[in-house]
Amino acid sequence: MVSTIVTMEIPASPENVWQLIGGFNSLPDWLPYIPNSELSEGGRVRSLANPDGDVIIERLEAFNPNDRFYTYSIMQAPFPVTNYQSTIRVQEHSDSNKSIVVWTGSFTPVDVTDQEVINLFHGIYQDGLEALRDAF
Repeated sequence: MVSTIVTMEIPASPENVWQLIGGFNSLPDWLPYIPNSELSEGGRVRSLANPDGDVIIERLEAFNPNDRFYTYSIMQAPFPVTNYQSTIRVQEHSDSNKSIVVWTGSFTPVDVTDQEVINLFHGIYQDGLEALRDAF
C-alpha cells in the first residue's frame, strides 16, 4: 500500500471552506473534474461522472462535521488501484481568515508502479485543491 498527501492554504475561514466542501455530494460545487454527483444508500454512496463519462462510485466511511473531515473509499473507478481510502480535512490556520485543507489517500497499485499511482492521485488532489482555492 502507498499513499500521498497534498496540503494547501485556502483564503477563507475553515467554516466557509467546510460549508463548500463538507457535504459528501458537494464535489461538483468546487471540483471541475466532477460535473455530476448522485447520492444513494441514504447519502452514504455517491456516484460521480467525470468529463470522459467514466463512473466513479465512492462510499462514505467516516464523517465528522465538528472536526471538519470525511473519509471515503472507492467501490468502483477506472483507476489502477484497490484498497483506496481517502480523507479530506479542513484545519484551522493562524490567520482566522484562512484555512489549511489536507487531502490524503492510500491505495494499492494494480499493474502499475507505486510511483505512477502516487503521481496520479497526487495530481488529482493538487488540481482539486487549486480549484478549491480559486473558488475563494
